[in-house]
Amino acid sequence: MCSTPDQHTCQLCQGKSNDRVLNVHHIESRKTGGDRPDNLMTLCETCHVLIHRMHQEHKIPRKSGGFRDATQMGIIRWRIYNETLARFAHVHLTYGYITKHTRISHQLEKSHLIDARCISGNVASQTDGTSYLIKWVRRNNRQLHKATISKGGKRQRNTAPKYVHGFRLFDCVAYQRQVCFVFGRRSTGYFDLRLLDGTKIHASANCKHLTIVRPAHTCLVELKGSDPLTAEPVGILPP
Repeated sequence: MCSTPDQHTCQLCQGKSNDRVLNVHHIESRKTGGDRPDNLMTLCETCHVLIHRMHQEHKIPRKSGGFRDATQMGIIRWRIYNETLARFAHVHLTYGYITKHTRISHQLEKSHLIDARCISGNVASQTDGTSYLIKWVRRNNRQLHKATISKGGKRQRNTAPKYVHGFRLFDCVAYQRQVCFVFGRRSTGYFDLRLLDGTKIHASANCKHLTIVRPAHTCLVELKGSDPLTAEPVGILPP
């Protein structure tokens, strides 16, 4: 419960002991403070053993501040789980420590893609090395008008034209056989093209060399190489 706010780092030595085994330490005794999140902290096993051996527990102050956000997420999690379980009979919960144990036992690197495979239970199965990167984007600027008013007393709109040379922001396009997205447009016809992870394809590509693959949407999807051992992008158009 305390490892996520502590960023999976020992709060005493800040990782200087190089001990990868982390323990949950009760700041006050379990009988006095219980298992409340503000009474728990992350310590590496080296510091945890040392504190109890030297009887230095009293030197660690109890955490201040609330856990309103964590409580809210806990409530939402159970709501999502219960409603999903009502629709799908095979849904079950898992926990981070189980995912971590599975990853370490298979000697895999830490990444979101590897964790997803560990959660799915198909860790050792062979894959074709592809995955999907999904990114949600805005439709319009939240600020419809600029904060400064022109000399004529008119408010200037802060929204860009919907189409510039026939292209919208976040259109999925093909540029020199590379599938990418429009992240910036200029009235001169030169666009900023990137992948969803921020990789720049071209900072000023001529719109005449672009071909629409998929129109813009609030949910952008990109096909990528999912295997971290290869990490080869596969979002390339065939010749």
